[in-house]
Order: sequence, then structure tokens, then C-alpha cells
Amino acid sequence: MSTDLRPLTPDAIGASVPRRGHWLVAALGRAVLRLIGWKVVGELPNVPRAVMIAAPHTSNYDGLVGVSAIQGLRLDIRFMAKHTLFRGPAGWLLRALGGIPVDRARSRGLVEDTKNLMTGGQPFWLGITPEGTRTGAEQWKTGFHRIAVDLELPIIVVTFCYRRKQARILDAFWPSGDQQTDMDAIYAMLDDVQPAHPERLSGPLRRLRQ
Repeated sequence: MSTDLRPLTPDAIGASVPRRGHWLVAALGRAVLRLIGWKVVGELPNVPRAVMIAAPHTSNYDGLVGVSAIQGLRLDIRFMAKHTLFRGPAGWLLRALGGIPVDRARSRGLVEDTKNLMTGGQPFWLGITPEGTRTGAEQWKTGFHRIAVDLELPIIVVTFCYRRKQARILDAFWPSGDQQTDMDAIYAMLDDVQPAHPERLSGPLRRLRQ
């Protein structure tokens, strides 16, 4: 998807989108983006609940850009990460940033547990990296699609393009219910993106480019 996207600023975000964060932390997030030369572009839907996916994910640097963008825009996005990252002081920081620890070896029931979290009374945006690894997974984890379908939520597709140095919000769409059709549409959106490490592209994106 090569369409030019407009820069996203905090005042362009709708009132229904969950927000949090001190102005000083937001200023720090924006300062980091300026320092590394990145921008956030695209539009966010004005909805209280959504599933946001980020791909391709090939480098820890994606996390720096993503966290800086979230803080800079004062977004309240909960994200899942492997439980081992939550040990020690780093765990406190990850939780403060919205992290939810997940034991991937005990993932049975994770989708249902997540749905229960999202159906409470408060706004809830869930961020997921569906590839599940930075080193070229052969298949994506599709639990995010089931969550979006079952709860009738939009899927927001975000990517980090290292050619443009942009965190790009590509689209927000309500899934059709046909998983393969929706997944193929998402893969196609990402065909023009240059990740940090192209050699680590996940199987679906690698096959699309061959």
C-alpha cells in the first residue's frame, strides 16, 4: 500500500478513543520520534474498542518506535508480550505502558480470556503482533481475528516502514468473518512495507513477495 498518509497528531484523535498519559511523557515520546527521524501517519477510527495489529515485526527497534508513538499520542493501548519479559524492574515498566503478560506455553483459553477483558465497561484497545516472533514465523497467529469477529470490533492495521521512517496506520476495517479473505487483505496492505530486516519476513509476507 503506497498511498501517502497524513501525519497523525493528538488533536486529530476522536473522543471515543481511549487515552492516558501525562503531558510530559507525551512530550518525551514525540521528542524520541523527532530524534530518530520517524513520524506517525494515518487515521484512527473513533471507537472505544478495537484490535490493533502491527506487522511485519522483525526488530526490537519496532518497539521503540511503537512505544514512542503511543506515548506521544497519549493513546491507551494494551498489548500482549511473553511473560518472561515482565520479570524484575522491566516488568513494572511494561505493565505501566499497558503490557499484559502471556505464557505462550499455556495459551489455551487465551482468546476467551482476552474477550472477557475487552467486554468490560471501560474502553479497551488491544495491540498484537500476530507473527509472534521477530525471526520469520511461517504462519501468523489468528486469535486476533476471532476476537474482532466475535466482539464485532474493527481491526486496525499498523506497520513500521523503514524506507519511509514512518509508523503507518494503513487501515481500520470490520472483518468479514471469512478469515482467509481478511488475512489475504491484510497481507496485501503490507506488501509495500520495508521492515528493519527483510530476511526475517514471516511466511505469508515472504510468499506474497516472491
